Amino acid sequence: MTRDEVTQMILTNKRSKKLKWSHLGEAIGQSKEWTTAALMGQMTLTEQQAKIVGEMLDLSDEAIDQLQVVPYKGSLPTAVPTDPLIYRFYELVNVYGMSIKELIHEEFGDGIMSAIDFSMDISREANPAGDRVKIVLNGKFLPYKTY
Repeated sequence: MTRDEVTQMILTNKRSKKLKWSHLGEAIGQSKEWTTAALMGQMTLTEQQAKIVGEMLDLSDEAIDQLQVVPYKGSLPTAVPTDPLIYRFYELVNVYGMSIKELIHEEFGDGIMSAIDFSMDISREANPAGDRVKIVLNGKFLPYKTY
């Protein structure tokens, strides 16, 4: 069983059981954002977390084992995403990436924002002109070292 097959099983069983990512996150003691990334194949679950998710989603022992394997991260199916929602993030980085880079360097110096020491929060923001998607990315700044 491949990790992609496990992901498809998770999505199918989550839908059929009418579970939300937040329910699964609460059950394993993690945020809905981290839990979603983990169950979509981008993070590693502990044995206990994998067993809890396995029970909630009726996963096989083999699938539960796969949830505990360190994944190949950043595994989008194509170089340029074709899914409209994911493509908008690609577009956002294409349009604003250099500005984001400039502003981070101006504020912090030469370095990067960690995607390891990182948190994310996604929420709905009510707006009379149409609800807004609010995404907060919070990563530790890691300066480049000189040597």
